Amino acid sequence: MKKKVTPYKDSTLKKKQQVEQMFDTISENYDGLNRVISLGTDQSWRRKVIQLVKDTGAKHILDVATGTGDLAIAMAHKEVDKIIGLDISKGMLSVGAKKIAKKNLSDKIEMVQADSEDMPYKDNTFDAITVAFGVRNFEHLEKGLSEIKRVLKPNGLFVVLETSVPTKFPFKQGYKLYSNFILPGLGKLFSKDKDAYGYLSESAQEFPFGEEFQEILNDIGFSGTQFFPQTFGVATIYVATK
Repeated sequence: MKKKVTPYKDSTLKKKQQVEQMFDTISENYDGLNRVISLGTDQSWRRKVIQLVKDTGAKHILDVATGTGDLAIAMAHKEVDKIIGLDISKGMLSVGAKKIAKKNLSDKIEMVQADSEDMPYKDNTFDAITVAFGVRNFEHLEKGLSEIKRVLKPNGLFVVLETSVPTKFPFKQGYKLYSNFILPGLGKLFSKDKDAYGYLSESAQEFPFGEEFQEILNDIGFSGTQFFPQTFGVATIYVATK
């Protein structure tokens, strides 16, 4: 990140502890509010990620920062053997587990509370790894990406879906207006954590995107890195292999 952004400015907790606290607090309202905030466009971005993973024929998938499990659930087609949804927030995982049980997917999807920078898996475990709107919440970005590379199998696919900032007029100006005023306002209106959506907005603006994030992936040692801006650049899909 260009500067360190944390959910609670006055907190003495480390970033990952603040992130865990924040998502525990907003977990019950997270899915519905996200649909409203993104106007449903996040669903189309996720479908592209799912197709990228499906095209590889991956059988064993890890979804890091899974949250309430939306992406993990959507990836659970019949050709997949196992999906691990990993997240630091017990609250988010609890909401996700209920959704998974309701869809009778508990045998295929396992929700695990763990730190993405220190995962409880052996080297070269997963065929594919995904992260949707989670890498900007890593306390140490390079450490988290290195840990993902460690548990990914050789030639395995790594796909990141993350927010980015439009660079062209008038989308750049519209995005700043939306993210600085409308998004935090909606968060305060519908969430019991008034700081959460201010943090999500600020962290999105400060996170390295496009060529800058691609270069970080290259430095970690990933190969074949590519990135694809979505919806005028408000989000970007990154693809890499080990």
